[in-house]
Amino acid sequence: MVAAFTFNMAENLPVGLLELVSGSLRVSVSAVGLLVTGYAVTVAAASVPLAHATRSVPRRHVLTGLLTALVLASAVAALATSYWLLLVARLLTALAQALYWAVTGPVAVGLFAPEVRGRVVGALSVAGSLALVIGVPAGTWLGRQTGWQVPVAVPAALGLVSLVTIAALLPTSRPEEEPAAYATGPDVRRFLTVLGAGALSATGAFAGYTYIVKFLGDVSGFSPGAVSALFVVFGVACLVGVSVTGALLDRFPRSALPTAVATQAVGMLGLYAVGTHPVAAVMFLVLMGGALGPVFMVTQNEMLHCAPGRTDIALASNSGAYNAGIAAGAALGALVLPLAGVRGTFLAGGLVTVGACAVQLGDRLLPGSPLRRS
Repeated sequence: MVAAFTFNMAENLPVGLLELVSGSLRVSVSAVGLLVTGYAVTVAAASVPLAHATRSVPRRHVLTGLLTALVLASAVAALATSYWLLLVARLLTALAQALYWAVTGPVAVGLFAPEVRGRVVGALSVAGSLALVIGVPAGTWLGRQTGWQVPVAVPAALGLVSLVTIAALLPTSRPEEEPAAYATGPDVRRFLTVLGAGALSATGAFAGYTYIVKFLGDVSGFSPGAVSALFVVFGVACLVGVSVTGALLDRFPRSALPTAVATQAVGMLGLYAVGTHPVAAVMFLVLMGGALGPVFMVTQNEMLHCAPGRTDIALASNSGAYNAGIAAGAALGALVLPLAGVRGTFLAGGLVTVGACAVQLGDRLLPGSPLRRS
């Protein structure tokens, strides 16, 4: 959980430090923004190849190697005096994270009985969500007090805690002998459906979320101070959504993903339709936040149930597809913004999310699905 918190914090810290890094390294804000975009693209491209290349290496050795890379890259980033060195350190962290999410799921759930594995996935996701709710805001505040280098160095210290703990305590075993190395019910069609729905959901979410500050200010009419407070509200809603979904995941594994994606669609389309009214905007913003976190968590849990082969390869595919969706969503929003304004980005994102709902509905209605058999 500490490692999940640390990776997510390291990934998203530049969002709150854009202007500080820009001024310190004398580069444009958009160039600093590429530190986030390039990170997502790297994770999307590297997840499956890295998982395949390390498929025979004991998971304890893989995790200690990944955490060592995180510690070293964070230290280099904190000491960077040029943009390009900072970019290299970010890409090294992204490569480590690309493999981390593929490996950590089977290792963590394999330590517990199958009937509580959804709660374990939920615990990891809560830790990741806390990075956005607490880690990034705290890092942003610390950066304003001390300079951007100090919060960027924090993941090195946290990563070292995880590294020492895992190196000392995690058993060493062959990957194929791990209790969760293979899915409980392999299903190629379900696997492809979850991949597609997750990628489309991420595309839809980030088409609008990328411009949420502009939307809340220009469309809903909130002041800059109120927008900052609403970011906290959004993060808390995300954390609550992950916590509640994680607690219920073992009881309702097949209903969780349709519910989360449908809630996201309602939130985004509601913001488009009535986002000019502040109270309604807050309500639909909470719905969107409450769905955004659970989507990735639920797709990861689905991989443990339906992966047609090794679960680590399936989880890497899921992480890659989701991050590809993030990059595609940001690009879609950038295309829609000059044509239809910031409200149009939420309409486009909501419609893409409806497409994710349709993909799941089609899977349930096709011959051979549990819904059709019942």
